[in-house]
Amino acid sequence: MKKYIAEIVIFCMQLFMFYISPLFAGPTDGMGMVVLILFATLILSILLGSISKNRIKYLYPAAAAAAFLPSVFLHYNGTAVIHAVWYFVVAVVGMLIGTIIFKALHRKS
Repeated sequence: MKKYIAEIVIFCMQLFMFYISPLFAGPTDGMGMVVLILFATLILSILLGSISKNRIKYLYPAAAAAAFLPSVFLHYNGTAVIHAVWYFVVAVVGMLIGTIIFKALHRKS
């Protein structure tokens, strides 16, 4: 469990973005909130990809998309389900960027 602490902390930050931050958005800030959460997902997945050495990090995109689905019914309407696909795609791109950064930093000369 201790070896996955970085992954758990980053996933908890992702959950915060999905469930707590929409509570502070006004009724007209819906699209801005989606963009903010997309950007946060990209940053968190780059961070996870660049600092984690564990293979479990590759499950992060699917976990982020799955964690968004319950928030659709709490904070948004049913048409926001499609955003889970965007979170998955953004997390995959961020994970690839983070993995490239990790490999570049830990390259043996």
